[in-house]
Amino acid sequence: MNIKLIEENEIQETCDMVIRSCKYSDFAEFYPSQYFYCTYDEIKTKMDNGHFYVVKDNGKIIGCGGIATYWDSLTESWIHTIFVDPKYQRKGVGRKIIEFLENDEYAKRANRIEIHAAMSAIPFYRKLGYEHKNGQLIYAEGHFDMEKFI
Repeated sequence: MNIKLIEENEIQETCDMVIRSCKYSDFAEFYPSQYFYCTYDEIKTKMDNGHFYVVKDNGKIIGCGGIATYWDSLTESWIHTIFVDPKYQRKGVGRKIIEFLENDEYAKRANRIEIHAAMSAIPFYRKLGYEHKNGQLIYAEGHFDMEKFI
């Protein structure tokens, strides 16, 4: 298993994995059906505006995640689009993605990292040191804001 920057020819396979993760994961009941999508343009934009990585196992994309500046801040970053293929969930892949992203140059320069989390992902992120933004559990625009101070 290796983590690497996404290449443009891997975008569609990544979108397919994200959709599969939303629909068929152990936590699918928490995802409103409107989140069962991923577009080429969405991933391409994230790729162009930060660092977007894929996790590959035997040539197959099994996970993804990205990091970028948070609203063009030099001291804050945003981790996003963390998904793991349902067959690989609960095997440490998500943790490896987060740890990898926290060592990216965008994280290294940040004082604070924000993550927009689905309800089902809150316990996972809390284990990794993220807490509710400003200490408040607030649901906005389909996610909960979590943060970690570095």
